[in-house]
Amino acid sequence: NALRHTPRSSRISIAARADGPRLEVAIADEGLGVSAADLDRIFDRLYRTDASRRREDGGSGLGLAIARSIVLAHGGGMRADSVPGRSLTITIWLPVSTKL
Repeated sequence: NALRHTPRSSRISIAARADGPRLEVAIADEGLGVSAADLDRIFDRLYRTDASRRREDGGSGLGLAIARSIVLAHGGGMRADSVPGRSLTITIWLPVSTKL
C-alpha cells in the first residue's frame, strides 16, 4: 500500500523497536494519508477509501484486512495513524517469544 499510494519523490520508512514483551514495527509514508472518517475503516474487508477507484487503480480492499488477521492470530495488534494530505503510519506489534 505504501508503495502504491506514495509519490515517487516521497519517502517510505520502516522502523522497529522492542517495547517490553513485544516488538513494534511501523511503516510510514509521505502519501496522501487517510481522512479521520476513513481511518477507522481501513482494516475492514473490501473497504477502499475512494469508492470510485477501480481494482486496477486502488487494489481490492483486502490487503490490510488480511494483514490484520495474521497479526491478531499471532497475538499482536495493528493500528493506523494519519495526517490527512501528508502521511499514513501503520504500526503492528507482536509478542516476543523467549522460547527457542
